[in-house]
Amino acid sequence: MSRDLKNAQRWVIKIGSSLLTNNGQGLDLPAIEAWVKQLLVLRRHGLDIVLVSSGAVAAGMERLGWTSRPNALHQLQAAASVGQAALIQVYNEFLRRGGVHGSQVLLTHEDLQERHRYLNARATLRTLLELGVIPIINENDAIASTEIRFGDNDTLAAMVANLLEADLLVILTDQAGLYDQDPRKAPDARLLTEVEAGDPALLGMAGGSGSAVGTGGMSTKVHAASRAAQSGAATIIAPGGAEDVLLRIWAGEPLGTYFRPGVAKLAARKRWLVGQLRPNGLLHLDAGAAKVLREKGSSLLPVGITAAEGNFQRGDLLCCVDPEGQEIARGLVNFAYEDVLLRMGKSSKMLLELFGDIDEVEIIHRDNLVLSN
Repeated sequence: MSRDLKNAQRWVIKIGSSLLTNNGQGLDLPAIEAWVKQLLVLRRHGLDIVLVSSGAVAAGMERLGWTSRPNALHQLQAAASVGQAALIQVYNEFLRRGGVHGSQVLLTHEDLQERHRYLNARATLRTLLELGVIPIINENDAIASTEIRFGDNDTLAAMVANLLEADLLVILTDQAGLYDQDPRKAPDARLLTEVEAGDPALLGMAGGSGSAVGTGGMSTKVHAASRAAQSGAATIIAPGGAEDVLLRIWAGEPLGTYFRPGVAKLAARKRWLVGQLRPNGLLHLDAGAAKVLREKGSSLLPVGITAAEGNFQRGDLLCCVDPEGQEIARGLVNFAYEDVLLRMGKSSKMLLELFGDIDEVEIIHRDNLVLSN
């Protein structure tokens, strides 16, 4: 099946550690040069290209002479710091030969969680693209402890796709794509060439990490495709070692697994909300309020709230859960925790009696609320 990508103007491309580092044995310079040459071709044809590159810790290990990945956090951070310098130097040298500038952008999930920093990051990346620069993004592993322990660049790449309203997310990996079962265990496993992002059945087909140097596995890539689809981006998980893989994808060749974005595009503000990883609190809703949110997407009023958790402040991101504890929505709260406690469970008439004529009744306004999948 041919994939028509002629309207895919903005690409986010993620390359994993196992591809970049010869399974941990230092940076694979010929492979990196080959990918950069393809990026330059795409750039010369007018595409906006953003690269999300793993490999800093593994590259640092090689430079420091370490043969196995350490467990101590401070050693991981030191390796990331040394390796990131090596990684960006290599990319910039190959890009310079093609007359294009690369830029280093180090992000943490918090940079895409706090609204002000989110907007700053988006403005910077958009400006770089307008200047013809190829941003090279990685997690700021040298200082962000939680990202080293639990993070993965598949998720980061999907969040960047959301951030920039990308048309296509390409995840290059050491696998041919997503199979209907683990090909390492089942010789009759079948490669899935086209699926719909967000299909719950896909997670059962994705195994764990197949590499000693990577932090993600196929399951994180499936989740990333679902997250990218929330802003309308398609995703392709493809074999990074295939010759001219990016150019062949651009030509419409059916390499790897293509994830159709099966959900409608969200407004930019709601796309930011749904992309957050760490809400600051929880609101428990009664059955009536949960039903109204699910069916109408209305604002959340105090009368439908039965409990609140978290030391949150006005403007923080909260999760809303139904009586069974299932998340149904998340949004920006209009009141701090103590003020929500004073208001929850009360009708508009009761609030008027308690607080007099008030401008804000909603705990979360519908413009700041998005339904969860």
